[in-house]
Formats: sequence, structure tokens, C-alpha cells
Amino acid sequence: MFVKTIFIMLLLVTAAAAEKKIKMQDMPPAVQEAAKEQSKGAVIRGFAQEVEKGQTLYEMELTVNGHAKDVTFDSTGKVVSVEEEVPLESIAAPAREAIQKAVGKGKLKKVESVTENGNSFYEASIRKGVRSSEIKVDANGAPVK
Repeated sequence: MFVKTIFIMLLLVTAAAAEKKIKMQDMPPAVQEAAKEQSKGAVIRGFAQEVEKGQTLYEMELTVNGHAKDVTFDSTGKVVSVEEEVPLESIAAPAREAIQKAVGKGKLKKVESVTENGNSFYEASIRKGVRSSEIKVDANGAPVK
């Protein structure tokens, strides 16, 4: 039990170290300009920096019209991904049906429209009892890895 507890603590510390909260002025100028452009009409909630597969990425957390939106940039200011909270009823019927099937008797926490490396899909956060999970599906309801 002790070893398991230490392992879990190490995972949490590693996860926390992977993403570091920063300020706008801590980002490269190109990222600052891109962030200003992408945040027009939104409320900026914060910024973070993380290294993923050896690449430094910058994430901007926004509130747009009352819902969450996260935009991730590379160090040149190029948008790498966009995650935006959307109502379940607004997404394509096959994707909505796949998500509803996965939820079953659980609770749907949120649905996000995600664009990553030119690919678009939906990501749903689900809670069943004490367990939380995510499902990713494309517009046709097919699982995305």
C-alpha cells in the first residue's frame, strides 16, 4: 500500500510539473500577439506553459460567451489546438448518440469541440459513480484515439 501511495504521489507531482502557470509577458512575442488575436471578445482566465514530446507549448484559458475555450500555441504563435465547450444538442447527431450511449446511466460533465493538428472531434467528460472518464468521437460517432 505504501509503494502504491508513493507511486500515485509521484504521478501527481509529475503531472503538476508538466504544466506551469505563467503570465502573458512570460511568453515569446509571437505567442503574445497570437494570444491577443485569439482572445478578442473573450475573458482571459490564465496562461500555462508545458513541454510535450520535447516541444514547448503555451495554453491560454478563455471564457467566451459564458463557456470555456482553451487555445494552445507553439513557440512561433501557431495555433496547435483549440478546445471549446459546446452544448451536447449542438453537435452532429451520430456523435451525440455515441456520447449518450457512453454516458448510459452516468452523468455527462461537459462536451468539447476539439481541433488538433487539423483534425476535429468531440471530447466528452463522463462521471459514473466515483469514476470519471473521457470519450473522443468524430462527427460520425466513431472513436478517436
